[in-house]
Amino acid sequence: MSDRELRVSDAEREHVGQLLQRAVGLGMLSLGEFTERMDTALAAKTRGELNAVLIDLPGMRLVGRPAAPPSNFVNHPPGPAFAPRPAQPISGDGGSVIRARMSGVTRRGRWQVPPVLRLNSWMSSVTLDFTQAIMTTQVVELHMDDYCSGLTLVVPTETTVDLNNVDLIGSSISNKVRTGPPFGRLHLIVQGRVRFGSVTAKHPLSAHWRKLMGYQH
Repeated sequence: MSDRELRVSDAEREHVGQLLQRAVGLGMLSLGEFTERMDTALAAKTRGELNAVLIDLPGMRLVGRPAAPPSNFVNHPPGPAFAPRPAQPISGDGGSVIRARMSGVTRRGRWQVPPVLRLNSWMSSVTLDFTQAIMTTQVVELHMDDYCSGLTLVVPTETTVDLNNVDLIGSSISNKVRTGPPFGRLHLIVQGRVRFGSVTAKHPLSAHWRKLMGYQH
């Protein structure tokens, strides 16, 4: 069996996805081309199928077994331009990880919030509702590494949300709550990267209705 016929793992598909993201950031692929190639990469079963989405991108070389370098899986490209950027370290423990791939993810109700929460999503919609969540600390750090995704943070009143350390590429942020200093039971610090996506922090709709009713009295 040749290397091109070897089966690929989810980790290999994710690695190729990271390289495609870098190619978009460098202007080598359009968003439409990225979507088409990501679909192919996610459906790929063999190394030959997976390598096909990268073969025409300049600056990449295929590395693996010395006996057959042209057909092996991409391990890493030469030079720093295409090297996947490592996740930035954040304080606290390893935290909990939410991963989403072309999916919709919602955390709502009495879910337990760790001090550190990591979010990694591609082409997904993620909603984190903290209104009834169980907090273990007042300050929660959310580290993002998202692509073509939307994140909605629903927080109770007297919550503060800091979105100042989010690195945006073709993305938008809408913060409809106070930024600080912390004065309630939750202060949410969001940091990381968002590419071609959005982040929204808001209070639940019921809080807006109570505010309106209060104005009427």
